[in-house]
Amino acid sequence: MNKSILFLAIASTLGTAAYAEDPPPASPFTANISLTTNYKYRGQDQGSLTPTKTMRPAVQGGFDWTMNGFYVGNWNSSIGWLKDVQKGASVEMDFYGGYRGEIVKDVGYDVGVLRYQYVGAAAANTTELYGSVSYGPASLKYSHTVSEDYFGTAGAAFGSGFKGRGTGYLDLSGNFPVMDVLTINAHVGYTRFASDIRNNISDTNGGTIPNYYDYKLGVTYDMSKFAGAGVTLAGAIVGASKKDSFKFSSDGESINKARFIVTLTKTL
Repeated sequence: MNKSILFLAIASTLGTAAYAEDPPPASPFTANISLTTNYKYRGQDQGSLTPTKTMRPAVQGGFDWTMNGFYVGNWNSSIGWLKDVQKGASVEMDFYGGYRGEIVKDVGYDVGVLRYQYVGAAAANTTELYGSVSYGPASLKYSHTVSEDYFGTAGAAFGSGFKGRGTGYLDLSGNFPVMDVLTINAHVGYTRFASDIRNNISDTNGGTIPNYYDYKLGVTYDMSKFAGAGVTLAGAIVGASKKDSFKFSSDGESINKARFIVTLTKTL
């Protein structure tokens, strides 16, 4: 009887010690910071338009909070195009929240709302609802504009009064690991403007702004072994179609022109 009691006491003590040494649960907060040679959004340059330059570095970063499928976050980037048009808008701030889960094994979904905020340039503020499904490394996402303003093109922009509501964006993306430290990144997207934009807003090709597609093809290298946990280096070709319709820069170069972009990121 005494031996049994002693054995149980030792086992209990060892079990408690092992439990105490288990790693703490992951924090619901994550953060990231990046330095990129050029910020493109949906295939279009977000840097200065006076004049266009191949290298227009941007500092970017944000944070996320996730718990039980729910999440909220913020992401920010330095920009230049709105500063040329309207003083005070040199930073893009994105605020988002939503819920993600799994429909069946390996098939996920994500729904939420995203607000693009530009300090000092309220006419560029834009709100979208989005939903996506994913399978393995691939995802299909649709974003739908619900605000009248659309990135300084419609709504209050320039007093046009035209509506950006109804603009849609379809995004097919995939991140395919080929080695422990190397991932291929591929993306194609399609922007379908609201009828008010397509029928009334002039482009730089003698017509009105057309729908267009954008693309990205690149690789991401995990540098954790050399530079510490969470450090990655990415390189990609990013561009868009309809280049003649989007020559808004002072030197006549299209903001849809394909560019090779390098991005260094640290995840915390």
